[in-house]
Amino acid sequence: MQDILNLLNDYDWQQLLLHWGSRILIALAIFVVGRWVGKLLGRLIRNVVGKAGMDNLLAGFLGKLVSVAITAVALIAALDQVGVNTTSLVAVLGAAGLAIGLALQGSLSNFASSIMIMIFKPFRVGDFVDAGGTSGTIQEIGMFHTRLTTTDNQLIIVPNSAIMGGNIINYTINDTRRINETIGISYGDDPAKARELLFRIIRDDDRILSEPDPIVWLNQFGDSSVNLVIRCWTKTEDYWQTRADLLEAIKKAFDEHGISIPFPQRVIHQYSHSVD
Repeated sequence: MQDILNLLNDYDWQQLLLHWGSRILIALAIFVVGRWVGKLLGRLIRNVVGKAGMDNLLAGFLGKLVSVAITAVALIAALDQVGVNTTSLVAVLGAAGLAIGLALQGSLSNFASSIMIMIFKPFRVGDFVDAGGTSGTIQEIGMFHTRLTTTDNQLIIVPNSAIMGGNIINYTINDTRRINETIGISYGDDPAKARELLFRIIRDDDRILSEPDPIVWLNQFGDSSVNLVIRCWTKTEDYWQTRADLLEAIKKAFDEHGISIPFPQRVIHQYSHSVD
């Protein structure tokens, strides 16, 4: 026992405290400064991304991601300063990250797709879209899925990877939308008279825009009808009602002026042969 006490008395405690105390203080300084820098850069990125017009959810996530990443680097550097073997620690963390990434491959794909949606903004909340194999009005854009409400008020949850992996048709993102209709008339009717009636119906509807100019032309000689094409523009919010009223007005005007809208028909010729 006395030998142990003599050994401890002979040990240079001042040198030990000076050596390890300085390293611990430097490690604490590295961690504190790194954490402060991480929070500062995270806040800066949130502000920059937010001012760029991107989604607040994406801005907050990117800011948090940068803050956590810098804090983690500062922690590893601090541990290395006090003599911890960080090489093996980084390897273990890397292996764990790889395993987690493989296990959550589908979720990470949805998460990456949500970031693409928030950056490129192919649609917004309230838009009516055809995406991910379904159609509906966007209710919520989440980090892993998007919620849509169909025209018959059903809620559909679509994975973001399915949306970004296919075509996206946004019907309401623009202020105006074109009405495209093909109207068939009988071969015995006058196409010029039909065109005049169609132009008159279009001009009488205030919801149909004068610019771009409405177009009515003879498009095709069909099997059972002469087909006229209508191209006119209206505001997006008026599209469906304007289209329905336009078709109803065309049917009424054609009936009043004796222009028929033929249905598909087939003419059969029968020949008789006498046998001598």
